[in-house]
Order: sequence, then C-alpha cells, then structure tokens
Amino acid sequence: MTEIATPVDLSTSLPDHTQLPESDGNFVKNFQEPPEGDLLTDCITPILQKRHPDGQYCIGRDCGIYWRITEPPERGAEAPDWFYVPDVPPMLNGRYRRSYVLWQEIVAPLIVLEFVSGNGSEERNKTPYEGKFWVYERAIRVPFYGIYEGSLGAVQVYQLVNGNYQLIPTNERGHYPIEPLGVEIGIWHGQYQNVEFPWLRWWDAQGNLLLTAEERLEQERQRADRLADQLRSLGVEPEV
Repeated sequence: MTEIATPVDLSTSLPDHTQLPESDGNFVKNFQEPPEGDLLTDCITPILQKRHPDGQYCIGRDCGIYWRITEPPERGAEAPDWFYVPDVPPMLNGRYRRSYVLWQEIVAPLIVLEFVSGNGSEERNKTPYEGKFWVYERAIRVPFYGIYEGSLGAVQVYQLVNGNYQLIPTNERGHYPIEPLGVEIGIWHGQYQNVEFPWLRWWDAQGNLLLTAEERLEQERQRADRLADQLRSLGVEPEV
C-alpha cells in the first residue's frame, strides 16, 4: 500500500542535509546506470570548470532533492539519476552533502536527467505532489528535464516555458540544445567501459563530441604519433 506523506509542523526549525535521510533503502541500481552517470560527468566537467572558474557548482547523482517537508521525510524528495546545479559551493561547511535541500540551498538544478528502468511512466508521471514530472515542473521548477531510455536508444528533453514543460525539438544533428550551458545532449552509439550501447552524451554547440578524459588522452597520443611520423618522413628522429 502506498505510504501517504503528511505535512509537518513548520513552527519548528527546518532540518538541513545532515538531519534528513539520504536513502529510502531501496535497491534500484542496474549495471548501466553507474557508467552512464560517469560518462555524463566526465565529459561535461571541462565545460563546467570553464563556466565556473571559482569552482562554485555541484553535480548530484542519485541523491535526494528535498523540496517539501513531509512525514516520512523521504516522501518529500526526488532523487534524479543525474543533475547539475550552478553557482553553489561544491561542499557545505567542509562536508559533502548528504542530500540537496532546497530550503537550505535556494538554487534549483539547471538540468535533471532520469534514466528509465521501467516503461517510463514513473518519469512522466504528472500526478500533483507525487509524480516526478509534476515535481520537477511545478515544485522544483527545473529549467531542463531529460528522460533517457537506454534500452530504446532514445531521450526526450523538456524545457520550462511559462511554468510548463515543453518538449524541445531536436536540431539537425538530432541533439537537444541546452543553451545556458552552450552544449547539446543526445544519443551516441559506441563503446564505453567495455560496453557497446546507445549512451547519453554531450556535444558542444558546434556539434563536436565532448570527450572523456581517456578519449582526450588517446587523441593527444594519436596527434603525437602523427607528428612523429611527419618528422621521420623529413629525416628527423623525434625526441622521446
């Protein structure tokens, strides 16, 4: 039976991230979700570091975003698979966040991504105060909400316009522009962490794939090899 969330007396002081549950105890992970989160974070990090030279941003993965006070407390939170919040400190008072508490933090995530593990109905649920879609749209008011269905090799991205989510049309590359970040997001068919899969990935605004750290190293190695071959063709032995 579904547990009903009840309001809490607000005359008491509001709890912070150290006082709220960081897990509801459910075992929800599959083999694809952790590497997908790794891939998204790895590729976007150089962009975020340039955007935030002061380091004031955070990325959350499967941690609760508390948007209302209820009993039990975890009924007042959503835990996106991946989200990014601009202009907030990466840690609070020298401690990692146990969760992201809106009445403590104030700044809402710019983008939230959910990885579908069922038929997608949970991620598209518009039931007031309960459904994920409703909560992100009406309560947390996340500017961009992406629903990624890896098994179908598909993603949909919504943008908040006048208080309502509207599906963003894809561009000529089949990607969804996330203009505030100057990036695009879409499906990339390739191998990551030894798995061939239709992964969710980032591109820059010109359509160049944003590389992982490993891919960047491999690109540099190939460039160095080409340069060495050119030098040898000119009779010059490159220095090791």
